[in-house]
Amino acid sequence: MESPFAGSPLLSPIFTSQAVRAIFSDRMILQGMLRFELALAEAEAELGVIPANAVPLIRQSCNAGDYDLEEIGYAAEFAGNVAIPLVKALTERTPEEARGFVHWGVTSQDTIDTAFMLIARHAFVVIRTDIKETIGTLIEMADAHRATLMPGRTLMQQALPITFGYKAAVWLSGLTEAARRLRRVADESLALQFGGAAGTLAALGEDGLKVRGALARRLELNEAPITWHAERSRIADIAAALAGLSGACAKVASDVLLLMQTEVAEAFEPSAPGKGGSSTMPHKRNPVGAAAIRANHRRIVGLTTTILIALEGEHERAPGAWAAEWETMRELFCLSAGSLERLRDMLAGLEVDSGRMRKNLDAALGLPLAESLMMALAPAIGRMEAHRRVEAASRLAIAEQRSLGEVAKAEPGIAGVLSAKTIETALDPATYLGCSDGMIDAALAAAANEMEMD
Repeated sequence: MESPFAGSPLLSPIFTSQAVRAIFSDRMILQGMLRFELALAEAEAELGVIPANAVPLIRQSCNAGDYDLEEIGYAAEFAGNVAIPLVKALTERTPEEARGFVHWGVTSQDTIDTAFMLIARHAFVVIRTDIKETIGTLIEMADAHRATLMPGRTLMQQALPITFGYKAAVWLSGLTEAARRLRRVADESLALQFGGAAGTLAALGEDGLKVRGALARRLELNEAPITWHAERSRIADIAAALAGLSGACAKVASDVLLLMQTEVAEAFEPSAPGKGGSSTMPHKRNPVGAAAIRANHRRIVGLTTTILIALEGEHERAPGAWAAEWETMRELFCLSAGSLERLRDMLAGLEVDSGRMRKNLDAALGLPLAESLMMALAPAIGRMEAHRRVEAASRLAIAEQRSLGEVAKAEPGIAGVLSAKTIETALDPATYLGCSDGMIDAALAAAANEMEMD
């Protein structure tokens, strides 16, 4: 019995999507190829290219469950691809009177590429469902935490104050863009492959384009204007969109990993019995989903490079470049969908410690508001001079471990220009959030719009 895993049953559950693993199982790949072969016969019979009575005879042999996967796989080692032994087995299983019309006028790459497109379409439906659920979670999170103050960090150090709602809206924006790219490639890049031996449909003569159109309609795939046997931009677009999804997930995962650090402790992955523990340290609460997402992204970057290199396919059919796509694209789908699942679950139960966020912000002695104090001074003495005075005050605050407000009120160069009330206002993080609220609104609107695009 075939394993439901498109990979190791021991390791795949850590990294991949069970649903997408099942879609890309060997049995489903075989069924996709058989679906192409049957639809080909139906389209050709519809146009009178092959006898109509051949179709039901071919159809009865198009159940992937009737074929021995290992036998076809071993034969593929010598044939060079799985379509050749599959078509041979399909032909042998088809009653003699219809046997000669199996795989009429096409080539192995037509069968394999089209099967991949059919499977990819199914996988995109699963991914779309998960990405919409995750976007919905982030919409709620960004809106709920509009006023939750926390340190903004640049180059790994505290910079200006932000809100957690703003951070969540940035995450949301990345995922919204990933969803938009995936929707585009699902709409535009999934196409029938149909060219015959060298891409010209020579074996079908003047019927070639008519059969191509009828077959594309039957399979509900785009009809490419020209055969794309060695022009693989469609595959590269799909790979890039999946890599973009992985990157959007990895951005969130990286932030959560940093927020979970003991010294930060501002947000945590959801806890559960047995999750994130250590085999030796009872106190540990390790990131699990975020770690898997980051591991996946490292692999996905390499897999995407493989697909991009394959764009240089030679002449009308590339030796090696096309074959390099088969396992690579399956892994890209399974891993990127796995990352999205981990992100969905992580965000659905994310534990946010707003008190700790404010405590960490306050622990910085008011220094994250140094720019605000500088901008309050600047109208009176110019920006550069204001920068010099506030920089000196900041250094003194650090050296003496006093708050910037306390130092500023005692410094003639600042207190002689600004009132104590103005200094306090300038150093209140709630007054220096810029346009973040409007940006959150815009991110929410863009996400809501993408949610409706189906």
